[in-house]
Amino acid sequence: MKPKTNLIAVLALLSVFSLSLGCSDPLTKREQGGLLGAGLGAIIGSTVGHAAVGALIGGPIGLIGCALIGDQVMGQDKNQQQQQRQIDQNRDERERLRNGNERLRERLLEP
Repeated sequence: MKPKTNLIAVLALLSVFSLSLGCSDPLTKREQGGLLGAGLGAIIGSTVGHAAVGALIGGPIGLIGCALIGDQVMGQDKNQQQQQRQIDQNRDERERLRNGNERLRERLLEP
């Protein structure tokens, strides 16, 4: 690999890394996937010997591909969170009904 090619690859990765640090909120899985895809595209391009071309072509392709995967993972996470909320609500309702049954039972057993 040529020193110029290494320099371009390092600069591309540093720019992607610095952009991710500038966010005030934590990155979503979609954004993480996009950054990973862009970085991988730049790395693959640099290993072929054309870092700039690889970053320009592989970056957007990796960005789109990994962003789509990240979007799917976010959807699954959202479904799991909804299911967990429903489980928690059902557990609370079950506990409320159990306490109500115990109060009724105590009233019936009082002399």
